Amino acid sequence: MCGGPARREGDVVQLPTTTGPSPGTVAGLVLAAGAGRRYGRPKALVRHSGPLLVERAVRTLVEAGCAPALVVLGAAADRVRAVADLSGARVVGNPRWATGMGSSLRVGLTALTATDAVAVVVLLVDMPGISAEAIRRVAADAGPAALATAGYGPGRRGHPVLLGREHWTGVLASATGDTGAGGYLRQRLDRVRIVPCADVAHDADLDVPPADEGRPGGG
Repeated sequence: MCGGPARREGDVVQLPTTTGPSPGTVAGLVLAAGAGRRYGRPKALVRHSGPLLVERAVRTLVEAGCAPALVVLGAAADRVRAVADLSGARVVGNPRWATGMGSSLRVGLTALTATDAVAVVVLLVDMPGISAEAIRRVAADAGPAALATAGYGPGRRGHPVLLGREHWTGVLASATGDTGAGGYLRQRLDRVRIVPCADVAHDADLDVPPADEGRPGGG
């Protein structure tokens, strides 16, 4: 839900902005609790072109206009809190992070039920190619009944994902292991809006370190 009606001040007509969701309407949720076993360390602690991945994800949500922004931490949570600049975000812990991404999604959605957000944009910590513009596009028609995913070509859907508040209870009940909201969305494909984002983002994840990366702890 972006912008609002045009306003006239004197002889100047001010058009509504279309830069992102209205504050307090669309929340942002970063899932950053995993141990990153294949990578060699929690991805929240991985640096990518400067900032830590978790810092980059938070900044992208904030830049897109998502409020509140929430981060779910698990593995090495104390270290992440100590070294990461997560200003602008609320941090919650997932003590069951080892059971998979589904538990982190449940923790995040449960925390957001105490807010007035009508929808949430979900972002994974290890996808630095997701841009604020992609988030704005996916959140453009946010509402309590909305379901949307970014589209990256024929037949390929990916993050970010938008979940309207009316769906949170169903996602909470179905998110298990590493499936997240995938199972819930697959059962409702006819209701999921696919938003083309390939021109402004890519959803490749950093699954393993690049060949030239130094020892764990570097990056």
